[in-house]
Amino acid sequence: MLKKRKRISGAETSQPQTYNQNRIWTKPFILAVIAVFALGLISLFTGVYDIFGQADGLKMFFITRIPRTVALMLTGAAMSMSGLVMQLITQNRLVESTTTGTIEWAGLGLVFVYLVVPAPSLVQRMTGAIVFSFVGTMIFFLFLRRIKLRSSLIVPIIGIMLGAVVSAISTFIGLAFQMTQNIESWFVGSFASVQVGRYEYLWLIVVVTIIIFIFADRLTLAGLGEDIATSLGVNYNMIVILATGLISFAVGIVAAVIGNLPFLGLIVPNIVSMYRGDDLRSNLPWVCVLGMGTITVCDIISRTIIMPFEVPVSLILGTVGAVVFIIILLRQRRLR
Repeated sequence: MLKKRKRISGAETSQPQTYNQNRIWTKPFILAVIAVFALGLISLFTGVYDIFGQADGLKMFFITRIPRTVALMLTGAAMSMSGLVMQLITQNRLVESTTTGTIEWAGLGLVFVYLVVPAPSLVQRMTGAIVFSFVGTMIFFLFLRRIKLRSSLIVPIIGIMLGAVVSAISTFIGLAFQMTQNIESWFVGSFASVQVGRYEYLWLIVVVTIIIFIFADRLTLAGLGEDIATSLGVNYNMIVILATGLISFAVGIVAAVIGNLPFLGLIVPNIVSMYRGDDLRSNLPWVCVLGMGTITVCDIISRTIIMPFEVPVSLILGTVGAVVFIIILLRQRRLR
């Protein structure tokens, strides 16, 4: 009886520790939220236009500055979440929308919409980007199923090659039908054109976040592999289709509203998983917050580095992401 009581008391004392580890509102997380809030305030008051000295400064503040900052937060959360889910499903740290061809398929969808509809609305562009992103991501997964060698480097190489082919097709169509200007504006991801009436659809990303949080446990089980997930009662194929749909929805919206934002879904999930493991439910708030902070920092740099001009945020993000990508590769090689 004494041993049993000790075991029971030990179990009782271990439960609060596990609970504390999985709690969301910890002290580090609160500090991270405060830091992102401070970056948001800096973003609101960063820009060439003098909102305090001009007569219409307050009006411009609500027309451009607030929508831009909100778009930064929503976009950072969307791309980081899509990278986290894709890395979990493929069981590969080097995978995200840039290294799987998903963003290139979204660009092909935009080209197709411009080809069919001369002056498409934002909803039509979003629909084309989402549909083509979904189809392209499913093609990527079909490629993976037919390849026996699944090293950590083979998977992103296949995605990059597939994305290069799709990008070449988009460029050819643009040259053939004189739509190169539309393609070039999409490849340059920038928040300069964000204003009232052009960013509101990004709020749909909140719905994607809620769905991912609801299915977090099943997505985590799917990340263990098809055999293990099936043995635990999870419909692996349905979870993969659901994850692909959520990824395509988020990437398609961002591609239509903002443009190409490389490596954001690679940087943030890897940093979070490096310190917190692979539990999707507990990592999701961290990924969203760090994604918001990363894209906001890059945007502030893009607005101030050659002021009064503005560098596309994709240039800053691509540079930082490429460096982090190389560091991850070297770290994996050193661990091996």
